[in-house]
Amino acid sequence: MSGTPSKLPIVVLDALSPHAQRLVVNRRGSTVWEVESHRGRYAVKIGYPIEATADWPAQPWTALAPAREGAVLNRVGFDDFAYGEWERGTWNFQPWREGPDLYKLWKPCREPDSRTEPDTSVALACVEALAELHAKGWAHGDVQPAHFIIGPERTHLIDLALARGGHIPEQYDFPFRGCLVHYEAPEIARGVLATGEAEATQEADVYALGASLLISATGWRAVEYPDDAPRPVQRRAVASGKRRPVRIQGRLGELVDAMLSSAPEDRPTIHEVGKALS
Repeated sequence: MSGTPSKLPIVVLDALSPHAQRLVVNRRGSTVWEVESHRGRYAVKIGYPIEATADWPAQPWTALAPAREGAVLNRVGFDDFAYGEWERGTWNFQPWREGPDLYKLWKPCREPDSRTEPDTSVALACVEALAELHAKGWAHGDVQPAHFIIGPERTHLIDLALARGGHIPEQYDFPFRGCLVHYEAPEIARGVLATGEAEATQEADVYALGASLLISATGWRAVEYPDDAPRPVQRRAVASGKRRPVRIQGRLGELVDAMLSSAPEDRPTIHEVGKALS
């Protein structure tokens, strides 16, 4: 069977007994649903394999990603979640996080001739969310603006399917092959170009957060390459270590510049970034 699942698997329906559901993300290899049930509001992730096309190779790992994330949530001490298998892959559900993501929240900063400065308290909240994960010995591996949800009470760091830092059941694990190239550190890009794989690290997370803050505040990627460039071309540009200047004023701009250092050892730790912002 091919194509996107058109409804939630029976096993998820049995677990949640939803009285309302809404498809919110539909991308190659996964769907995300907002579900309301007697237990509360949940984000439900359904994974399935990507079949090969003329332009893309097959990607079987996408079928495993929801269960892998569920295993990570278990390891880092998350509450109120579940994960398992269905006929075409795996699934998980976890509490729905309400609020805009970082990129959406900072849209006024990117308007033409805008005088709105990025809110350093929001930046600090993102730093604290990542620092909480790092303190548990994990690297996120897929830090990007869309994964910081700025809620009314706290900022949540979501999408832990690529995180590294502890044991994952073998049947759900897969190698780390990089993330969205806009936020890849140079050493990650070089590893993927050389071997097809890389090592997710906390230092690379710091780079990715710097790139996330930069693009959210200014609209500019950290590294320049054509918008329609093939992924290997993008990665070669990132791997070169050459990047755009950081055009954010004040202390936040200085920190982002340091976070985007080419050498991992030259970047501040997430704790140091938080201390400087607070």
